[in-house]
Amino acid sequence: MSESNRLLEKPIIHMPDLGEGDWLNTPRPLTSRSLRGQIVLFDFWDYSCVNCVRTLPYLKAWHRRYHDKGLTIIGVHAPEFRFGRSQGEVAAAVAEFGLPYPILLDNYYETWDRFANKAWPTKYLVDDVGYIRLQRQGEGHYQEIERAIQLLLRQRDPDVSLPDLLPPLRPEDAPGAVCYRTTPELYAGYRGGGLYGGALGNPEGYVAHSPMHYTMPPPADREAGRFFLEGFWQAEPEALVFAGREEGRVLLRYRAAGVNAVLSPSSDPVEVMLGLHTTDDEPLVEVLQDGRPLSADHVGDDVSFDDDGRSVIRVTRPRMYRLVHNPNFGLHRLDLIFRASGLALYAFTFDSCVAPSEDEAPGVTYRVG
Repeated sequence: MSESNRLLEKPIIHMPDLGEGDWLNTPRPLTSRSLRGQIVLFDFWDYSCVNCVRTLPYLKAWHRRYHDKGLTIIGVHAPEFRFGRSQGEVAAAVAEFGLPYPILLDNYYETWDRFANKAWPTKYLVDDVGYIRLQRQGEGHYQEIERAIQLLLRQRDPDVSLPDLLPPLRPEDAPGAVCYRTTPELYAGYRGGGLYGGALGNPEGYVAHSPMHYTMPPPADREAGRFFLEGFWQAEPEALVFAGREEGRVLLRYRAAGVNAVLSPSSDPVEVMLGLHTTDDEPLVEVLQDGRPLSADHVGDDVSFDDDGRSVIRVTRPRMYRLVHNPNFGLHRLDLIFRASGLALYAFTFDSCVAPSEDEAPGVTYRVG
């Protein structure tokens, strides 16, 4: 059996027409008809999704390598949270990540539904006559996807000159890297957890759209994999909003190599759309791990140290913030101390993979390229 027959799906399903939406990085909307003759890679993503963000370096590299050889990459941005409908916020994220390829703002999931898509991120590779030949869900599969791109480019032009496959761009993507079973993604709003359960561990539960004073349970009642609140908080469908005047605390015991949080200066989508959440006094959230400020070798990319030596993040706009990056997987306690009323917490996500090691551990998955 040939390599193409093993890797590529049979040309049965046509690429659907694209839905309505604004575009970034292109002077005019793209259509299924205008894309004929190109190899097209669709990436369904959201700028606050950690697994989506981790795939972007590979997409940028593939654009550099293959755009002039017949590959068109299209990012289909389908927002997980309401703030992701703001063209300004998506444009800021696209600029921050340095994405050079066209981005369709699929705010109402028209294109998502036409592809019958189910998750972020998902990639669809389409041949030059419009058939979907590969679909991969989640991060990873990088060499497999690039190999499929090369196969279709060679089918399109047998004389095309192509480079060797990319090596892993991160140590944790390399063969032998260890991917542990982490704490699952945790949503803060009552839509994600339900009014009477879910990720919130306080016995008070959620009280929708009304400020509630929460008391931190004793240590024996703080189970891993749930978060606990202290202070005044207001529950909304997508987020928990700090409603106090002094400080509020979020405590989480988790298993992971790293932690990220989706945060916003405001949960009001109109304020986000109009940019009214931006202030000169950037709201701070203090980050503690195991009861102490983060050490310099364990901080996430968005953490800095203030004049008092506290590890803090500055919540300047709605997005995912990288809080903790430990070199090893482990069980830890995370404390976030909120000191600005109106700050909104949407979700926690976790990093599972660590660089290759000679040590083996139970309950892990080994990445193989």
